[in-house]
Amino acid sequence: MCPPSTHPSIPTQPTPVTTSTMPSKTYIHLVRHAQGHHNVSQANHVFADPLLTPLGESQCSALRDSFPYHDKITHLVASPMRRTLYTCLLSFQPAVERLGTEKGKKGVVAALPEVQEVSNLPCDIGSAPEKLHQEFDEGGLVDLSLVKEGWQDKHSPDSPWRPDMEKVKRRAEKARRWLFELAQQDPPAFTGAGAGAESQADGGEQEKHIVVVTHGGFLHFLTQDFDGMDLNKGTGWENTEWRSYEFVTDAQGKNGDIGLKETEESWRKRKGSAKPLTETEQEELMAAVDERLQQAFGDGVRRVGGKRVGGERVDV
Repeated sequence: MCPPSTHPSIPTQPTPVTTSTMPSKTYIHLVRHAQGHHNVSQANHVFADPLLTPLGESQCSALRDSFPYHDKITHLVASPMRRTLYTCLLSFQPAVERLGTEKGKKGVVAALPEVQEVSNLPCDIGSAPEKLHQEFDEGGLVDLSLVKEGWQDKHSPDSPWRPDMEKVKRRAEKARRWLFELAQQDPPAFTGAGAGAESQADGGEQEKHIVVVTHGGFLHFLTQDFDGMDLNKGTGWENTEWRSYEFVTDAQGKNGDIGLKETEESWRKRKGSAKPLTETEQEELMAAVDERLQQAFGDGVRRVGGKRVGGERVDV
């Protein structure tokens, strides 16, 4: 089994966030996983917890070669789905190797159930914890301590993982708060010569760069940004696309929630001089997403392209 976790537990009750608790110089790099076999066609949505395709592995190599902050990464986080875990291990190999050396290969990648995908299609339902331990424990690089029995239950009416708008929003809020608490932890000492190491050596506070590998649909909930979302595809993010964010809280957040705001550099890289959507426009898009979730899952039937999967009703 995995060694004891060094990552925070999932918060059950929100704790007040003040300026004094705000982690400074923290960047969250959000990444959509590489192509999985389910991304090839709708027929492949029936595959359970699919692996990456050869193209997906190539996408990981391209991301590894182009990502500019490997030497600054302090934490790696991924959904416990196999495609996200392997995307993280392959795409951020330089950071995995460095952090693995510093931590003695003790759970370099934190598997966080809260950032799993939205739907209850077979391809979006994770493997049992026992199977994940069998697959990842030997390498010692994945911390599965937060992955408990039932994390893949998206069918039970009272399951927190059910594809229901309010439940998905709630776990997105938990994920943001967990990342906020992670950012407050002291990262391992740098052995490289990244900018974070330099600021620490100069007596300043070390920058923290947290990478989170998750899913196209859930990314819109995690960022609370539905701009560009294609309702037919379920996302506006491409495979291995990454964007950078900072925390916003209190006055900038909603109802005291911890939010994520895309950095100006990341926004300009994607959108140029375009302006973000207004709050009203975001709410209109969220309503459309809610309607689509109701159409796809609200009658207790798992659907692919509007058609029943397996031809029978399931209790979700």
